[in-house]
Amino acid sequence: MSTTAVVFALVGAFMVGFSAASMFLGAKWVVEPLVEYGVPRSWWTLLATAKAAGAVGLVVGVFVPAIGIAAAIGVALYFAGAVITVLRAKSYAHVAFPVIYAAPAVVALALGFNG
Repeated sequence: MSTTAVVFALVGAFMVGFSAASMFLGAKWVVEPLVEYGVPRSWWTLLATAKAAGAVGLVVGVFVPAIGIAAAIGVALYFAGAVITVLRAKSYAHVAFPVIYAAPAVVALALGFNG
């Protein structure tokens, strides 16, 4: 795995992990948009757990490429769902945020978790 891919994987892990922690802690800037988008409160812990698992998977992926590939795909799919949710809520000004969170994982995946 190239140094650049490692950096992107770790930056992605930090960003997604931060997002997960913010959601677990109920940070206003995270939960208010969820309410606005109509995401049921009962889903929040599951969604935060999925983000945390993606962050851990990106870190583990630096050492176990198959885990990194799975994690990067999972993070990309998670945030693709977030983009769809934002678009369905017609909150177009917020579309960039899930894209920004997904970008490092997607770049790491494109650069290759090839060991």
